[in-house]
Amino acid sequence: MRSAQSERKYELSLKARVPQLASKGITQEAPAERTLETVYYDTKDFRLTRAGIALRRSSDTGWSLRLPGQELRFPLDDDPKTPAPIATLLRAYTLDRKLRPVAQLRTDRFTHRLADASGRTLATLADDHVTGEFLGGQALHLDRWRELDVEFSPESGPELLDRLDRTLRKRGAEDAWWPSKLERLIGDAAEGKRGSNEVLPAYLSEQFERLRRADLGFRVGEDDSVHQLRVAARKLRSGLQTFKSLVGKKKAEAVAAELKWLGGELAPARDVEVSQARLEACLDEVPPELLFGPLRQYLTREYARNSQTELARAMDALSGNRYATLLRSIAALLDTIQPVGKKALRKPVRKTARKLYRATAATEGLSGAELEKALHNVRKKAKRARYAADAVRPVFGKKLRTWRKNVKAVQGTLGEHQDTVVDREALRHFAIDGFSENQNTFAFGLLYGRDEAAARGLRDRFAEEWRTVRKGERPAWLKA
Repeated sequence: MRSAQSERKYELSLKARVPQLASKGITQEAPAERTLETVYYDTKDFRLTRAGIALRRSSDTGWSLRLPGQELRFPLDDDPKTPAPIATLLRAYTLDRKLRPVAQLRTDRFTHRLADASGRTLATLADDHVTGEFLGGQALHLDRWRELDVEFSPESGPELLDRLDRTLRKRGAEDAWWPSKLERLIGDAAEGKRGSNEVLPAYLSEQFERLRRADLGFRVGEDDSVHQLRVAARKLRSGLQTFKSLVGKKKAEAVAAELKWLGGELAPARDVEVSQARLEACLDEVPPELLFGPLRQYLTREYARNSQTELARAMDALSGNRYATLLRSIAALLDTIQPVGKKALRKPVRKTARKLYRATAATEGLSGAELEKALHNVRKKAKRARYAADAVRPVFGKKLRTWRKNVKAVQGTLGEHQDTVVDREALRHFAIDGFSENQNTFAFGLLYGRDEAAARGLRDRFAEEWRTVRKGERPAWLKA
């Protein structure tokens, strides 16, 4: 199995140009092209997919059975039926139900090798143009999309991973939303088998499980674990606040308050990570002739000191009795949640939407710091509305997914805007402290000005995206 440190997956527009990752010391070779034909198999009710298992027949690698934690391979033959040894292995999952083709994929893969000056392979960029056909429904469903898969050689250090990650994001790449091509193609088909009365308990339980997995990851030093911890805590808190009338108001509010405390303990450590990555990326864009003195060394020293302090604070929080009590409280609350019907889920989601609309209206006529604060509030309301839509996604249709997508775009833009606010404060701090240490802080002032200009552009983009939210497609019950 590949580790999270050696491979990253992204999505990119079909119309975008091939990302050029060549830079000083790195060459990008012309692509090697090949076409892969893959057929996925499952039962009619998607028992394998719901168990986290993927069975596929590929023109390139033969039969592949991907289980949680391992992958088994079997030779290719001329018979498209599932080989008996595989069917036997899966009997406990299929209960002798017939395995049949549920999806067919054609992947046009363009593979670029990235090498150093000596010709040594540093990484491989696979640019996949995928055409998928969903065979499991009554109507034919076709889809086309594009994925990027960057795999790093064992000799490549983490700094190369982060460097290429920043470059890809500048070219428009985003984190892959779906864990696999199959799950992207079938969408909610497997998910939709869950009854509406199970949706809320399942969603909250999933966030709790993610919190516990991230907790373990943080303790063993996994990359990005602070971020994953914070996201899981935020989603769980948001879900409890949004649906508190359905899970028990007093208990939900009490647990949500403690999750807010946990988020506050984790936030500084994560903020240091984000700020450092962003400012270093901004410095990469400054012409060398405008960088005076050892600014990078200064930033590295300052961030290293802050990071150690905030990571120690986070570990203290996770090691204390308050956190242990919080975990027990979450588990106890989840055990008491009663199933609710589809109709009952609408009101809380509608309420989050109304709060978002009111928060946006409150930004009219504001400027300066007041506007920045109000837009940050809109961002938080958009995030909660998006999480609410995520929670009920399995039982509502395409219109809600479209509204959620539009809200997510608003949230993303305002997140970038808030980054400029935070970074300007950090730049001001570094300029003052650096000046006192006889640093030439001209570049910090230059970046401050760039951030101000970027913020104006982001506000204009937000205005356009908000018009899409207001006028775009959404369920009739969400308009009430």
